[in-house]
Parts: sequence; C-alpha cells; structure tokens
Amino acid sequence: EVQLVESGGGSVQAGGSLRLSCTASGFTFVGSDMGWFRQSPGKGCEFVSILNSDGSTKFTDSVQGRFTISQDNPKNTVYLQMNSLKPEDTGEYFCTAGGVDPGTWIPERRCVVMFGYWGQGTQVTVSS
Repeated sequence: EVQLVESGGGSVQAGGSLRLSCTASGFTFVGSDMGWFRQSPGKGCEFVSILNSDGSTKFTDSVQGRFTISQDNPKNTVYLQMNSLKPEDTGEYFCTAGGVDPGTWIPERRCVVMFGYWGQGTQVTVSS
C-alpha cells in the first residue's frame, strides 16, 4: 500500500520558517518525481514545488527564493524548507509522488495533480 505521510506543519508569524517532511512507503522512492501542493479554504490546489527524478527542481513564482525542496533517499523522505513565510502561504500542504500524464483527480480536494499518489496534508498557518 502506498503511503505518503506529511509532518512539520504549524502556526508561525510572518517571516518565520517551517520545514515540512513527507515520508513515503509502498513504492520505489528513488527515481520518483516528488511534489508539494497547497490548498487554502475555498480554493483549488496550487502547485508549490517539484523535485524531479533527475534532481531538477521547480517552484511556483510566489515561493521562488524562499522555499527549497530536498530529499533523503535512505529515509524515503522529501522535505520542503519554507523561509520568510507570508500570510498568503497559509494552507494545507500535501505531498505527491509518481508523476503521471494525464493527471489524477483528487475528489476530496476537487483538483487534478500530475501525480499518482498524494498524502493527507499538514496545515501551515502564517499570521501577520
């Protein structure tokens, strides 16, 4: 059974930092594309970052220069380091794995992600 378990969310003031973790099991972690998305109340899913299997990374414009993504293969874990947090970064962050095309509809989130697996999410709240 594939599982993606996120942790590290919390409440911080603007300018603070958090590091999110996503630990994977049930599939071959090494060589999988890994991503992070976020969702705010009443909004759809927003792509945040991807770490491709070739090591390349991509970020949405609003977090470029503030967030970094990395992975620890022996721990089957991908991290999202979030610095200089802003109130608009508030949302539920969930990780994804296994890039697929076409994407997958996530009914509980009412959005499509270009991945085959996703986690339950961890809440990040940034206050001004």
